[in-house]
Amino acid sequence: MERRDGPAGWLTILARLGFAARGLVYLLVGIFALDAALNGGRPSDNQGVMGTMADAPVGRVLLLLCALGFAGYAFWRLAEAALDPELRRQNMKGRLERVGYALSGLIHIGLAVAAVKLAMRQQPSPNGSPGDQTAQSWSAWLLDQPAGPALLIVVGIGLLATAAAQAVKAYKASFDELSGDVPAPRQVRWMGRVGYAARALVFAMMAWFLVNVVVQHDPNEAGGIGAALRQLREQEHGALLLLIVAIGLALFGLFSLVEARYRRLHVAVPRL
Repeated sequence: MERRDGPAGWLTILARLGFAARGLVYLLVGIFALDAALNGGRPSDNQGVMGTMADAPVGRVLLLLCALGFAGYAFWRLAEAALDPELRRQNMKGRLERVGYALSGLIHIGLAVAAVKLAMRQQPSPNGSPGDQTAQSWSAWLLDQPAGPALLIVVGIGLLATAAAQAVKAYKASFDELSGDVPAPRQVRWMGRVGYAARALVFAMMAWFLVNVVVQHDPNEAGGIGAALRQLREQEHGALLLLIVAIGLALFGLFSLVEARYRRLHVAVPRL
């Protein structure tokens, strides 16, 4: 049973809000990608779709709630990586999972900052994929540092490990953190399987982008979700590929909304 009092209780609430915010954003990313596959529109990334929320009714309030949720989710993931409440540190798989949690925490800090900026009427890039520009900016900065290329490779390995973990989840479809001792409904399991498979492909492509940055010494090779979706559309039968991945990302959004309500959370609060 989860604690509802004290810092752990508040962190649990914020983490659940983070799952809900993630679900909403991925659902919108999937819908935009569906439009791109069917009607030739431009696929967007998570920051781009948040920009569309700014002009919606109560959009600023919704963005601030998303920012709060992303911040809480980031703190929870970073606490998992640092404090290991589920004792994963004994093996290599556990260490890789904790690296993935740390990377997820950093990504969601960036999403929280982006949501606050959008809520304060700072508009996103007009190309609809500001996440790509963010990736290119920090890639360019790292390339100019003495150990920058090595750090980019490390980040790429982290993304690839995250993609592999997502693929394993899609294959096994256990989702023990969601269902506990009672198996999750079949529909929920399939939402998770298809969603995690789509997300694994996108993360693997983002890792490949970073490899190209180092090999070609060109930060413009970096990219996020938007770049991955555009790359898919440029392939042979690209509209079909994009359609499949778009459905998967939308289903991942719905799965995250289910997680916001039913996931069992192991919360660790650092002692000061």
